[in-house]
Amino acid sequence: MPTRDIPSLHLPQLVTAMVTPFSATAEAVDHDAFTLLAQHLLRQGSDGLLVFGTTGESPTLSLTEKIGLLQTAHKVLAQQATTPTSLWAGLSGNDTAQVVRELKQLATEAPLPTCYLATVPYYNKPSAEGLLAHFSALAEASPRPLVLYNIPGRTGVLLQPHTMAQLHQRYPTRIVGVKQSYGDMEVAAQVRRQLPLETFHLWAGDDSLVLPMLSLGAVGLVSVLSHLAGPTLRRLIEAYHQGNTALALQLYLRLLNPAQGLFTKTNPTLVKAALAQQGHLPHNTLRLPMVPLAPEEVPALLEPLLADIAALQEG
Repeated sequence: MPTRDIPSLHLPQLVTAMVTPFSATAEAVDHDAFTLLAQHLLRQGSDGLLVFGTTGESPTLSLTEKIGLLQTAHKVLAQQATTPTSLWAGLSGNDTAQVVRELKQLATEAPLPTCYLATVPYYNKPSAEGLLAHFSALAEASPRPLVLYNIPGRTGVLLQPHTMAQLHQRYPTRIVGVKQSYGDMEVAAQVRRQLPLETFHLWAGDDSLVLPMLSLGAVGLVSVLSHLAGPTLRRLIEAYHQGNTALALQLYLRLLNPAQGLFTKTNPTLVKAALAQQGHLPHNTLRLPMVPLAPEEVPALLEPLLADIAALQEG
């Protein structure tokens, strides 16, 4: 294991899993649009930004583009006020050796993020032993802490709490939490039961899970909806942590429709369409195999979502 010291991890309550703005043809990353969007998100209550996660269409980004996004995000955070803000970077792939090579190149050629969000390998459905070996290899190579990303709906395999416990026991300062995008609250409860609250941290990985996960000891949320409803989400999380569970429940129930509506098409289709409609993205472009909403889908999918967001702002 490398001997470099691991810095203490700022624990953000609201991390926005940022979309990646593209040019009109989607051939290039639009860094100007990314900068403006990141600044907007920070004003809207995010105290963490995640670059090139799944919402950022990471499978379609080159390593050079990822380095550029980290450089731009680092500049944005360096120019902001002194409020602590985390910068997370996505780390994914189903070839462990290749993921380690990418991690080492990112760590060498780009500004270091606060942590890396390391996704369970997809498609090849590794065993518990395989997951243990995969994340151990990443922990050995990483100069920053890892937060695990458990999303079986996309990866095809569930990272079990006992495997997380083994990883945290091996690497207590390097594997420090999980973004849990899995709706079974019994599994989330087992994460909290089997791993120490003080050193292994839980984040809700889906907007619709935020209040149930908070009740099980989550720090907060890694969000897509915060692109559109950051202040309300921030208020909900703060209300819960301050003991005002009645207000947290009230806000959660108001957020539930847009949180679910945002995922009626595969993410990030609708959030990009909404951001473009609101003027926060100059182009509603995605990279294949993702495609934008068809015009006939706008009345049924996008317009109700925007109406729900407008109602939140009015309230």
